[in-house]
Amino acid sequence: MKINLIRLLGILLIAVNTASAQWVQFRGPQSRGIANTINIPTQWGEDLGIQWKTAISGEGWSSPVIDDGLIWMTSAYDEGKSLHAVCVDQASGKVLMNEKVIMTENVGPKHVQNGFASPTPVINDGRVYVHFGPRGTVCLDFEGNILWKRTDMDFDLPQGAASSPIIHKDKLILICDGTDEQYVAALDKNTGKTLWKTPRQHHERISDKGGFFRMAYSTPLIVEVNGHSQILASGAEHAAGYDVETGEELWFHKHIGFSQVGQASHGNGFFYLVGSVSQDHFGIFAIKEDARGEVTSGDVVWSNPDGIGHVPTPLLAGKEIYVVTDDGTAQCIDALTGESVWRERLGGRFRASPIKSGNHIYFVNEEGDSTVVKAGRNFDKVATNKLEGLFLATPAIGQTSLFLRSDKHLYRIGK
Repeated sequence: MKINLIRLLGILLIAVNTASAQWVQFRGPQSRGIANTINIPTQWGEDLGIQWKTAISGEGWSSPVIDDGLIWMTSAYDEGKSLHAVCVDQASGKVLMNEKVIMTENVGPKHVQNGFASPTPVINDGRVYVHFGPRGTVCLDFEGNILWKRTDMDFDLPQGAASSPIIHKDKLILICDGTDEQYVAALDKNTGKTLWKTPRQHHERISDKGGFFRMAYSTPLIVEVNGHSQILASGAEHAAGYDVETGEELWFHKHIGFSQVGQASHGNGFFYLVGSVSQDHFGIFAIKEDARGEVTSGDVVWSNPDGIGHVPTPLLAGKEIYVVTDDGTAQCIDALTGESVWRERLGGRFRASPIKSGNHIYFVNEEGDSTVVKAGRNFDKVATNKLEGLFLATPAIGQTSLFLRSDKHLYRIGK
């Protein structure tokens, strides 16, 4: 079904009540996981604060993205053979479109806790870009028309796709870290044509195991340093910065291990990178933003190897970093020193990344239990909330609402 009068009415309803929110990529504006709005609820439940609850068919763990009164996600059907772009009206929760964009017989393997539609879409200039890792990338307009499609960038991912695309000016940036090849690529966002493709340099890796030990799943981040844009891209046994215009590698930092998921952050004059201190034991490295070439010990201001989750991305908020382990222990870290400020057990298992709205940090575990705490150097729990279902997707924030995706539904939570 194409978007027409229903979509227009939804946009008009939002315009009457409030300006439509823009959470256009994984972790929102600049991929920071932060919204400045202060009127997002802190308490909700199946019978409290739910503005609407919409069933989303298929299987998908991509996070919702929002723009122009529309919410976009992806879903997979027929055990990954049919891959879809899904659009929901922000005002009413009505599913406006469930468009099949890729059909494939080669679904590839996946981890038991991953799916075939996990990367989060990105919205830009009235278009939405949906990405399914090796299966392909598709650009659609807001009417559901496919403008271009790439299905020729195949690479091996034994645990399924997870890295989300981002956009900088005219470029769609992809990280493709498979077991067979590893590279960062920039596509022309208007045509899908490859502008540059930079193979990952191995730089006398700590390990020569190769293959399975070269895969990674992190989402890239665009940062501005001294007036120049670069891409931060964590990978197996290293992280690196790349020039946005040319793809040239600017610096690299070696670490132990592979299968990185957490996205990098930037602030306080540092790059904050998730890397391994041993396999299945992850930490944060704070690296000076003017690093060039191989990062030296003098470029690493601090590292914290304790209590960093494998999947949830750390949340940098000013001078603090908020993290949660896969098994449910949250921590606040001093962003200037790396020292732990507080550590508290939340319970449950986590795949979703923490987000911040106003002065509140939101942690959502797999079982639908959400813990809301005040941002700051004292652990101050505001509320705990419960919804039904399995929650692996990172939440999204609208102008007045919080959006949570479970395995079966999309919730709009608001006052």
